[in-house]
Amino acid sequence: MSEVSPVLTVAADGDIRVVTLNRPDRLNGVSEELHRRLSEVWRELADDAGARAVVLTGAGRAFSAGGDFDHLRRHHTDPQLRERSVRLDRTIQTDMIRFPLPVVAAVNGPAVGLGCSLALGCDLVLMAEDAWLADPHVSVGLVAGDGGVTLWPLLTSLLRVKEYLFTGDRIPAATAVELGLANRVVPGDRLMDEALALARRLAAQPAEALRATKAALATVVEQVSRGGMEAALLAERATMTSPDHIRIVDALASRPARPAAAAANNAAGEG
Repeated sequence: MSEVSPVLTVAADGDIRVVTLNRPDRLNGVSEELHRRLSEVWRELADDAGARAVVLTGAGRAFSAGGDFDHLRRHHTDPQLRERSVRLDRTIQTDMIRFPLPVVAAVNGPAVGLGCSLALGCDLVLMAEDAWLADPHVSVGLVAGDGGVTLWPLLTSLLRVKEYLFTGDRIPAATAVELGLANRVVPGDRLMDEALALARRLAAQPAEALRATKAALATVVEQVSRGGMEAALLAERATMTSPDHIRIVDALASRPARPAAAAANNAAGEG
């Protein structure tokens, strides 16, 4: 399987599939098209008979800076888009949880909002030394509906979840490992080599045993998170038209272009 898309690529490396978020000029911010492709790609990969493991990464300097401002602002006045976005978020979360193959995240730069959720939705997370995580949904007036409520409480303590979701503060790579949000930190120039090597090791494991183990763990995740996921998604939809969210996003979108790290740190979380 090999696909080139304006916003997402899927490339074959033997029995490994490398999925790359491909909007480097926008720090891989999630546009409507990328949001849709993220809701489709996991089922496509599950149907790929030649695939045994997946690596997920971002093109350029960022893993993903979260929601694209133009896309976010359209939600303010388009109720059909709001409904569609909630449906896509639900699909992305559910399909990643149920995805049968092991997925390694190669977090090459900032992973913000939905980008953070995509990384933490993988089975194993490798981060470049200068990469960081953040979920600023609350800081931009949104409920953390696209994964923060679903995933974070399963990975680290509830106190830490509240600290970082309530404040939107960035989490450096080394701290992410300490908190249980990542497996290890890797020098940036070796990140993809390490991620591919790990994916190949997983691909070489007995397939039936690995898939059944992952499916059993997915059952645990769904049982624990389903109520929280639905509550967060519906609450996020409601806050998409809140005065606070509209004011904050309009202010952020009107600022002059800034360096990548600053822009990513202020990017909104919704995809």
